Amino acid sequence: MAARASRLKALECVAVVDTRGRRRPGPVLAVKRSIPQAPRGGVLEVLATDRSTLAELPSWTAKVGHEYLGAFEDDGDLHLFVRRLD
Repeated sequence: MAARASRLKALECVAVVDTRGRRRPGPVLAVKRSIPQAPRGGVLEVLATDRSTLAELPSWTAKVGHEYLGAFEDDGDLHLFVRRLD
């Protein structure tokens, strides 16, 4: 996990979507609204505290054609990464 976290931390993100404190489906809806502003191939970092985001975001990205890159937890915050593909 530490190696994966270091790779994710090294990603150059075009935006941070802060959904901390929001419960499902809030984090996924926030990404859905934010991703059109990212350039194709751009990576969004999603900050979340709702652990259901760990299952819902990968499922949503697969459904709509984006790439879920992974996640790590740091001091109680989840950091999830999504690449816009379309």
